[in-house]
Amino acid sequence: MAFKSLELSLFLFLALFFGNSLAELPQLKETEMTLYFQDYSGGPNATVMEITGPVNDGLLMFTKFGAIFCTDDPITDGFDKESTEIARAQGLYVTSALDGSNTHVLISVVFSDKEFKGSTLEIQGTSAQFERVREVAVVGGTGIFRFARGYATFETIHYDPTLHHAVIQCNITFLHYHR
Repeated sequence: MAFKSLELSLFLFLALFFGNSLAELPQLKETEMTLYFQDYSGGPNATVMEITGPVNDGLLMFTKFGAIFCTDDPITDGFDKESTEIARAQGLYVTSALDGSNTHVLISVVFSDKEFKGSTLEIQGTSAQFERVREVAVVGGTGIFRFARGYATFETIHYDPTLHHAVIQCNITFLHYHR
């Protein structure tokens, strides 16, 4: 009988302790945003660089199995490269398919604008390089986007081979806790 009393007391204590904690959790919120990665794969102001080997005639070898690229693309709120920069896409791409068709993406979207400054979204997954629209996972976040989870799609909507400049539209839908 004493054991049942102890068990009941422990249960009541835990219910009171965790019950108050659960009531104070922030609300889960869905957020959708469209961002524009301004990607420069060549020239003096390149924002993506191959770090695994020599570049062939100044061109990056995106389809070479095992190639690793480091990126620090400006992210703008509009298509035009002169649009306001609101974040940076910092991370790695690894060509992970033997035939060069897939790239593993590891990107931190580091926000620098007023509303989200200091917050990040973590994007990861296999990107089918030759598909018009590529989908990867949102696996985490910090700041306003703490505990983010969801998905992101990438679509190259402009490419200028002379400037080695691509505009990649990124649509992100994710859940995160919001106070």
